[in-house]
Amino acid sequence: MSEKIIYIIDDDDIYQFTTKRLIEISNSNHKVVGIDNGETAIETLGSIQNSDDFPDIIFLDINMPEVDGWKFLELFRGLSANIEKTIRIFMVSSSTDRSDKDKARSYPEIEDYIVKPFNLEVLGKYLNE
Repeated sequence: MSEKIIYIIDDDDIYQFTTKRLIEISNSNHKVVGIDNGETAIETLGSIQNSDDFPDIIFLDINMPEVDGWKFLELFRGLSANIEKTIRIFMVSSSTDRSDKDKARSYPEIEDYIVKPFNLEVLGKYLNE
């Protein structure tokens, strides 16, 4: 399995910590970057100069203060035209609300909707694709 750059964009420190640990357990070669809000994530992505430094995978929370997951996606669309790397984005939420799932499916950038918390088996499925 090749090394991936993985962003966890979520304001929940415990979720970030446990997800990082699960990724480390599944493959310690991945580089995991935790970002606690959508605004910082957009700034971080906007400052990347080398396409190899963009994340391969983003686990994106819906509910965050200021710039939530939906607003992040709108801002990301403005950046993505200049990104030569394919970034797989997974919407992650504790919400099981059908409307959130349907809204996530309406975004072509979203590959899947994952309900928190997820386990090593679920995470491995996304990391190994």
